[in-house]
Amino acid sequence: MTDKAPHIVAIANQKGGVGKTTTAINLATALAATGRRTLLIDLDPQGNASTGLGFEASQRKPSTYELMLGDVSLESVTRPTAIPNFSLAPSIVDLSGVDVDLAGRPNRSQRLRNAIFPSETASLANGYDEILIDCPPSLNLLTVNAMAAAHAVLVPLQCEFFALEGLSQLLNTIERVRRNLNPRLAVEGIVLTMYDRRNNLSSQVEADVREALGALVYETVIPRNVRLSEAPSHGVPALIYDQVCAGSQAYQFLAAEFIRRKGKASV
Repeated sequence: MTDKAPHIVAIANQKGGVGKTTTAINLATALAATGRRTLLIDLDPQGNASTGLGFEASQRKPSTYELMLGDVSLESVTRPTAIPNFSLAPSIVDLSGVDVDLAGRPNRSQRLRNAIFPSETASLANGYDEILIDCPPSLNLLTVNAMAAAHAVLVPLQCEFFALEGLSQLLNTIERVRRNLNPRLAVEGIVLTMYDRRNNLSSQVEADVREALGALVYETVIPRNVRLSEAPSHGVPALIYDQVCAGSQAYQFLAAEFIRRKGKASV
């Protein structure tokens, strides 16, 4: 165990189907493969990250739902995966009602931060080098909690015609969280996903996004790849399911770039 504070990154996009959970699972796996102790917090009520790592619904209690209610500690929620250096805090569908459950309670927006850092001098996550938070596909209380706890936000962006639509809303949310809850919050970067080199539209979207956002956009691009889609049904990351497929190789490159860029996050 190390006393070094972990680097906490929320993986967020209010649009569904952009490769957010795929990125969370496989980036975490690739980081763990480098020897970094990595924790993935599943904060999506759909629990796709938990399913994609082979955890059945019956194996997920206590979960991030009980964590958000303050009934359990982060340590009691966290469990090892089959992958060395990689742990998971799983989600259950009850998490979808957390907005109602926390109505009227104090510090609703900082529940996750308080779970990770129960006091000014204590952290229940100091044994980890990296903590990734898989957010739900919406800008709700759960996403705000993730951003309030994180150092930065990583945004998967699908290479489609309306890629930039909604991104301004997400960036505005990040700015509001920074102003009101977490002044250290930065944008870790934008990751282009589901890139199809046979499609001229993907190239045009990439050019437009890079022109608009500049250095915020990762050099690594995640391709559209059938093995990435198949892996969750087997309960393993794509990097385990097929290490040499184009998607797995892209996530290995992404992890290397993530490590290089860490600490250089931009507003």
